[in-house]
Amino acid sequence: MSRARILAAGDEFVRTDLLTRALDAELERAGRSRHRVSVRTLDLGWPTKPWGKVGEVVEAAGNEDTMIAALDGVDAAVTHLAPFTRRVFEHAPDLRLVVVSRGGPVNVNLTAATRAGVVVCYAPGRNANAAAEFTLGLMLATCRNIAAGHAELASRTWPGHYFRYESAGFELRDATVGLVGYGAIGQLVARLLAAFGARVLAYDPMAPAEAFGAEVERVEELNDLLAASQVVSLHARQTEENRHLIGAAELARMPAGSVLVNTARGGLVDYDAMCDALDRGHLAAAGIDVFPAEPLPADSRLFTTPRLVMAPHIAGCSREVAERAAAICAGEVRRWLDGEPPAHCANPEVLSGSAGSGRSARSAGSARPNRR
Repeated sequence: MSRARILAAGDEFVRTDLLTRALDAELERAGRSRHRVSVRTLDLGWPTKPWGKVGEVVEAAGNEDTMIAALDGVDAAVTHLAPFTRRVFEHAPDLRLVVVSRGGPVNVNLTAATRAGVVVCYAPGRNANAAAEFTLGLMLATCRNIAAGHAELASRTWPGHYFRYESAGFELRDATVGLVGYGAIGQLVARLLAAFGARVLAYDPMAPAEAFGAEVERVEELNDLLAASQVVSLHARQTEENRHLIGAAELARMPAGSVLVNTARGGLVDYDAMCDALDRGHLAAAGIDVFPAEPLPADSRLFTTPRLVMAPHIAGCSREVAERAAAICAGEVRRWLDGEPPAHCANPEVLSGSAGSGRSARSAGSARPNRR
């Protein structure tokens, strides 16, 4: 029988009770009698308490001292935003597994985890459906003047000018929509657009050929996609190499009257150049959910740019996302307890024993001293 103490560190989105219920359900399905597990909980308070940089990690909530205290004697931790810094790993000698309920464990120092022999798992695809649906929502809000019409009507003005031909929006049916990035979210967006009757193009030099189904046409050059698309939607990961992937030159290649949508990362777009294109009327509209700095500074030009629909980084936020994330985490814990390989590991070198750490990675079933 394996024995383990687990920390469930939730917040106000991926709540602690969701994590603990998912752990209970997974252990029941697996046969709880095989494992002796105790769960300790910690509530981090995000988003009421803001996230930010903690130590050397980003997008984290809480602080190192709280985590060090909570991890005393803990073998495995599941969390959404808790900071796992070098200092935290140095003060958590029993820790063997960290599972982050996000698409990428940016709140974990992977180098320090690997050096400590701690397996780090994550939850890819947890919010793909939510983000895809939201992307379609932004397309409709911009292409059909939904948000702009609401804003004028809410100011007690009847905006009859939308019935002028030149002010009317355009339908997604038969429109050409270009997707920049064709991972899990981009592929779901393509399927939704196909149901609308849109022609879908996709640019992603890293995507395998088999990812491109009948609903999409692969485009080899970004400039070709931009020139052909009435709507351009971004779904790429942000790297140092693709910062401002869409700048003034790229926007100029888009057809006059086209629409830009960004639900990926704020740094992919030069927003000053986008605002210029909106001010000039080259872009008919834009819809964005992500920003270079969050929260958005009060003096941001984005607040006064016309025909711009904004949302506060909520494309990946739904109740189902939180529940799915908790279930993915619980599944990784169950696999670890049973000595099975993880489904999604960010540092597989720990599993192979090639990490050169001072600790060896082990499952909960391995022999361990009785400290309780």
